[in-house]
Amino acid sequence: MTETLDQGKPMDDVSFDQLRQLVGLVDYDSSTDPFPVKAMDAVVFVVGNATQTALFYQFAFGMEQVAYSGPETGNRDHKSYVLKSGSARFVINGGVSPDSPLLDHQRAHGDGVVDLALEVGDVDRCVAHAREQGATVLDEPYEISDEHGTVRMAAIAAYGETRHTLIDRSRYTGPYLPGYVAKEGAYRKPSDAPKRLFQAVDHCVGNVELGKMDYWVEFYNRVMGFVNMAEFVGDDIATDYSALMSKVVANGNHRVKFPLNEPAVAQRKSQIDEYLEFYGGPGCQHIALATNDILSTVDAMRAAGVEFLDTPDSYYDDPELRARIGEVRVPIEELKSRKILVDRDEDGYLLQIFTKPTGDRPTVFYEMIERHGSLGFGKGNFKALFEAIEREQERRGNL
Repeated sequence: MTETLDQGKPMDDVSFDQLRQLVGLVDYDSSTDPFPVKAMDAVVFVVGNATQTALFYQFAFGMEQVAYSGPETGNRDHKSYVLKSGSARFVINGGVSPDSPLLDHQRAHGDGVVDLALEVGDVDRCVAHAREQGATVLDEPYEISDEHGTVRMAAIAAYGETRHTLIDRSRYTGPYLPGYVAKEGAYRKPSDAPKRLFQAVDHCVGNVELGKMDYWVEFYNRVMGFVNMAEFVGDDIATDYSALMSKVVANGNHRVKFPLNEPAVAQRKSQIDEYLEFYGGPGCQHIALATNDILSTVDAMRAAGVEFLDTPDSYYDDPELRARIGEVRVPIEELKSRKILVDRDEDGYLLQIFTKPTGDRPTVFYEMIERHGSLGFGKGNFKALFEAIEREQERRGNL
């Protein structure tokens, strides 16, 4: 499929076939799935200053604030801002009360992801299966309601302090959840700004301790019915100095994809080791955001001050690269000028670029990805990517 999405087109107007292309959906029968997940519901963060972080995502990532909870709405514990871009939803939480548990979490881990919330059609069915398979149920199924309807929710534990909140919002029409009010942010986009810079969450990458990758892959297989999508080990995912191992699990329709990384023994500290050290344990390392126009997305984000990893010119001048990728919609010179990586597999190709860590600690960062048929993760770019990360680690004194 070669059709691309219109960057200014509202997500509600996107056809299902176009959405399949954007995030890599596959044919899927939910009736046979013991834990049927529809899609990502939200990526939920705890940060040191939610007010300023929400403003950053509006200004630098082009997101729109759609809902809010805080002292003005009766929430005395914390402020919470809900941001959207297409189907992607970020929830930014920051403690207000001095004894808020969110402040303890942020002191321990820095800014990071605490919840990869999932939209499901039957919360009780999912929880019953998860419990039967030995999962830790953090929140039993419950309902919350307001004038917009009722939401049914529960939560199970994942790696580290990460959780998966399970949400059925089929009977709810409000802006996010009961307890939130619809509220736009104070930031106003310039009149010539793109409608949005990305349309969906493509995948969320988790970093776990040495020896725990297979444990969590098996957890997602057994507890949540996820399937194995890819595996990267050995020379696929190593440089001369550092190494890691990675496996990818996905729900039945592949709208939710979770690569899981663990460190591997090497001469120096890997990016996974660095993350585990500075985050204080396992957690979500990076979030990939799907765009249909990576050039304009990168240009807008750079203009707003977002820093991306550098790629040497030799990457683009390599005749083997040009022979391998064949023809893509963007001239190689345009990719070179922006340091965007390109990879091709048997299904098509993709374009991708990675930010530097967006907070003070070298932990959470982002990937912008534009897919054209490819369901992969840029295997051909791993060496170039990891070398770029190592250059940053060396600058930080952490290699």
